[in-house]
Amino acid sequence: TPEGVGDLALAFEQLKEKLAQEGLFDPAHKRPIPVFPERIALITSPAGAAVRDMIRILDARWPLAQVRVIPVRVQGPEAPQEIAAAIQWANWHQAADLILTGRGGGSMEDLWAFNEEVVARAIYASEIPVISAVGHEPDVTIADFVADLRASTPSNAAELAVPDQNEIYGALLGAGERLESAVSVQLSRYRQALEHLSESRPMTDPAAYFREKRLLLDYQSSRLVHGLQRCAAGQRERLGEISGRLPNGAERTLAKSRERLGALSASLDSMSPLKVL
Repeated sequence: TPEGVGDLALAFEQLKEKLAQEGLFDPAHKRPIPVFPERIALITSPAGAAVRDMIRILDARWPLAQVRVIPVRVQGPEAPQEIAAAIQWANWHQAADLILTGRGGGSMEDLWAFNEEVVARAIYASEIPVISAVGHEPDVTIADFVADLRASTPSNAAELAVPDQNEIYGALLGAGERLESAVSVQLSRYRQALEHLSESRPMTDPAAYFREKRLLLDYQSSRLVHGLQRCAAGQRERLGEISGRLPNGAERTLAKSRERLGALSASLDSMSPLKVL
């Protein structure tokens, strides 16, 4: 034993180095803590003050969660095996969504059960996320390094395990107020748009819309008829010019074409939109 270093401290450092090399402390292996756990398992002594503090805080912060105490010894030679077996049992039976394991403060010898390799490997193998809550803030155990989340005290573990119902309630109230405000603003916009539409000319004088369209239709029809007439007149003039330069046979052909043009013009005029209307 090196001078000034106790047996337990040396054993702690040796096991810590061994497990670190095996990857048991790797952050990539850490499982996320559920935001709203429905079932919580407390693996601790049923007679200690720590379990009472955790139950009290869990009930005050998030009473929706079902809390189950799995009693184990947290001190003595039998404690490591009991803690490891309880973690394995909770996983086998899927007894919880989250595990809190730990105990109140004490000396290094008192907390030594959470420095045992069997406990560290049980936490590492657990499919259920584990929060370690051993001793007080200065106390550090092997279980703290392996666990998915380390709490400074059992009470702090309970605070980290569940949200505060008052904060959730306040957030819901705030969200409800923001939603109500947004809906009110949207309704106000729709109301203004509806008022604007109700005051528009088509709504106050619906017949005016049809009168304007009828005038526009008359104007377009008149332009179409005048355009057809100008086109026909131009064609007649051109035919006249051509007929003056053609022989008799061509004149007769041109006369027939002129008659046909007149018939087509009359037919086209009879299909004028104004006459149809």
